[in-house]
Amino acid sequence: MNSFTDSFTINGITLTAQPICRQGEVLTPDALDFVAKLHRATAERRQELMQARHARRAQIASGQDPRFLPETEGIRNDPNWRVAPPAPGLEDRRVEITGPVDRKMTINALNSGAKVWLADMEDSSTPTWRNVIQGQLNLTDALERRIDFTSPEGKEYRLRDDQELPTIVVRPRGWHLPEKHMLIDGKPIAGGIVDFGLFFFHNARRLLAQGRGPYFYLPKIENHLEARLWNDIFVLAQDLLGIPQGTIRATVLIETITAAFEMEEILYELRDHAAGLNAGRWDYIFSLIKNFRTRGPRFVLPDRGQVSMTQPFMRSYTEQLVRACHRRGAMAIGGMAAAVPNRKDEAANTASFEKVRSDKTREATDGFDGSWVAHPDLVPVCREVFDGVLGDQQNQLDRSREDVTPDDRALIDISTTEGNITEQGIRINIEVGIRYIESWLRGNGAVAIHNLMEDAATAEISRSQLWQWIHSHAITEHGDIITREWVEELLDEEFARLERFDDDRFTDARSIFEEVTLAEDFPTFLTIPAYARFLTEAKEKASEEELIAA
Repeated sequence: MNSFTDSFTINGITLTAQPICRQGEVLTPDALDFVAKLHRATAERRQELMQARHARRAQIASGQDPRFLPETEGIRNDPNWRVAPPAPGLEDRRVEITGPVDRKMTINALNSGAKVWLADMEDSSTPTWRNVIQGQLNLTDALERRIDFTSPEGKEYRLRDDQELPTIVVRPRGWHLPEKHMLIDGKPIAGGIVDFGLFFFHNARRLLAQGRGPYFYLPKIENHLEARLWNDIFVLAQDLLGIPQGTIRATVLIETITAAFEMEEILYELRDHAAGLNAGRWDYIFSLIKNFRTRGPRFVLPDRGQVSMTQPFMRSYTEQLVRACHRRGAMAIGGMAAAVPNRKDEAANTASFEKVRSDKTREATDGFDGSWVAHPDLVPVCREVFDGVLGDQQNQLDRSREDVTPDDRALIDISTTEGNITEQGIRINIEVGIRYIESWLRGNGAVAIHNLMEDAATAEISRSQLWQWIHSHAITEHGDIITREWVEELLDEEFARLERFDDDRFTDARSIFEEVTLAEDFPTFLTIPAYARFLTEAKEKASEEELIAA
């Protein structure tokens, strides 16, 4: 393939991206045939489910609050069904570290001492073609223990020989994200199918030989029918490779407000493949804002830093999650501690660690079986807390939370939420949004800002809060009405304060940020227009290179 406009087709999949080094190891004819079969079997239903998402959001916007489903009451009331028992390597999940699958972060995560590594191909990873393919290579290299990395400064990173690697759990992209460099019948394959399919095809047998299995985190699921689609994919994938049914295990992130009303149903659909549920707190807050953004003051939240896990509606969400999981024999995994230690500021570090310790203590005391951290330095903090609660146990599956009463109204009752909207909160949302998108455009989907790890979910909160505040005429603690004009003024000021550098992408980032924040219509995800910008730039760059070569 000599140019971006060239393409070639293998086993029904047309590849349109410029090839990268070792791509052939991933995109083998058999692997592409496998992915194509998964796509053809599910593409139509996936599109129907995406349309159903839009319809449900429209219902909520019109005033229909979500409730527990009457048609699935029998599933919730049946005390007899349970999910499969914990799979090898997933019996003890007391501390899980999350992060992208670039080479350096892969090594750091595997050396961290965590029980589980969430290998993230979603919110903390930018889906450039290079990242998509190299992420697959890095995972296979890690499983073969042949991965290493040398930084531009000459620092070497290698796997430690003296410890067992964490269990790897891969998070593929959500259903909404396409892979536009891989086409079938001229249409993109779902990014989640690509990420899942390639990893499963190349590594399922390798993992089984190592005494583990192919395990996944499923993001952005909005209802039990979407979980059913994933379960059908798992069944088909295992049949195609001749792997026993139930080998795959999946933990579902409850990170959309609608999924919170169907937690037991989601476990039921995946029951032979279910490993647990995770309280994906940041996307959950974004989902609540997105779905109720036009419903007036009743659903307006304070500054994002004040929307903590101790707010009543968030407590209801996490306690009901633990109850649902343990009632069905599934693991309940807590949310991410986003703190990034600052080794140059001991006082700030101490305060940050205490916040993390308090957060993890609440989760462990509530019955969670483990929790997430974003930085290796936080692994010992999380482990210490869960060690203190678990003792010699691997988990808390035997701890029932039947003291918690299922309450669908409590999930969206934010009337008792404490906090205010401040000018500083507006400014932080602007700064975080632009700085994150700028990093994303350079291929980095996770970036530390003010000692917090920001990913797509936290950036989504930032821009969606601003959109909602503007359209609901929200009022700050000092009585100022938030208008588009005022936000634009603050945006100018915050943009002028950004520290620029050679080849930065701040101008493009501002353009995208304004598109997803200030537009009259609300874009569903900020990554969709940002991804479109990637594709346009890649074509333009390829065209320039062709002209130079000519």
